[in-house]
Amino acid sequence: MQTQLSSYGQASSTPSPVSRMMADFADTFRDGVDINLGVGYVNEKTIPVPALVDAVRAVAADPAKYRQAFNYGSPAGSENLIASIRRFLLESGRGRLDAATLARKRMAIGACGATSILDALVDVLPPGIVVTSDPMYYIYTEGLMRKGFEVLAVPEDHEGIDLAILRRKLDALGDGARRISFFYVVTVNNPSCTVLSNRRRRALLDAASELSRQQGRLIPIFYDLAYELLLHDPQAEPFASVLPVDELGIAYEIGTLSKILAPSLRIGYLLGPDGPLMNALIQSTSDTGFSAPLFVQEMSSYLMDHCIGAQLDAVNAGYREKAVAVRAGIERELGTLLAECRGGSAGFYYYLTFKDVETCPGSDFFRFLMRTTGDAAVDGPAAERKPSVVYIPGEYCVHPHGDLAERGKRQLRLSYAFEDTPRILQALALMRDAAEYAQARTAAPAGVRA
Repeated sequence: MQTQLSSYGQASSTPSPVSRMMADFADTFRDGVDINLGVGYVNEKTIPVPALVDAVRAVAADPAKYRQAFNYGSPAGSENLIASIRRFLLESGRGRLDAATLARKRMAIGACGATSILDALVDVLPPGIVVTSDPMYYIYTEGLMRKGFEVLAVPEDHEGIDLAILRRKLDALGDGARRISFFYVVTVNNPSCTVLSNRRRRALLDAASELSRQQGRLIPIFYDLAYELLLHDPQAEPFASVLPVDELGIAYEIGTLSKILAPSLRIGYLLGPDGPLMNALIQSTSDTGFSAPLFVQEMSSYLMDHCIGAQLDAVNAGYREKAVAVRAGIERELGTLLAECRGGSAGFYYYLTFKDVETCPGSDFFRFLMRTTGDAAVDGPAAERKPSVVYIPGEYCVHPHGDLAERGKRQLRLSYAFEDTPRILQALALMRDAAEYAQARTAAPAGVRA
């Protein structure tokens, strides 16, 4: 006998490739030996531990301001934190949001980071088609597909989702376009780190608005701002929110404090028009667990009020320095092997496309870096396995039946956040060795390869 599962339960009973990779990372990764360019942890040095300690003490010492901070909180979130984020957005000029726009938009805090807000969307919006980019935010889109949604993945150009391809795909849907549930775009794309231009951001809102008018219903578009606070390229155009020009009230922004303060705070927020959708998402937070831990919200409010400026400057300076050094390392070690390299202006990823070397699991390149070739000269002895390099294969990042399925087999995402620069440069040299090993294996006769 077996336990009966829902369709989502059945789809989730077998771990996804990324889930298996995360589990393997937790079980087998050797600190100081293996090199993590895959799992997108922030660099430990960017987490302001002394400020976190100060924040806990401040919250505990001021029960008048931080009321009942160690009790349950409101499903909409801490009033202090919401006020702190609003004040930060206005005073810093982030997104070029004005006071009038902020005043007419509602903000809510998720139950457990920005991910909980994304997860709630599938509960409160009708199942159907989700329009997003390709490469896509693979963790979320895999979850969408397990929950019965269809993902319409649109390839990017250098500004984000390619509008011409988007129009062709929407036209090809015909009446099926009525099944579109929502648009979702990461403004600094994970995995590709393509920066969505302000012009393209507005054009996507226009496309969703036009479709809404044609169908006589509001089709929301969600802009995931996860990496926007990490815009560290001084030549890059500052981001401009579309909320001030959203005539239909369909645009929402999802922000997070994970990348600039600490992921374990699990603070994510939603900013957008008030109404049934916002109410439903707040109720979903209540159903999940009343609210995010209130003392963590109050700590985050304190941090936003007292140290966010210096923290942002320090974090972005550190990532800028690493981005430049790693890009030079990519050019030096892999330049002749690559067809394209994206990233390095915001966030902490580079997305590489090789000319003729496959990077997918099971490939010679992958097995070399995982030290699973079976060749002791490559892997090292079992008791002292040579350093492995963890990365995200592009095959995980592209839609399995989309336009980029074949290209994804030659792609990978590497993170320059977690490891220190010398270790990343060491990993790039190992990637060069892995590529040369793969090329030699491809050129060798079948009997020799075996």
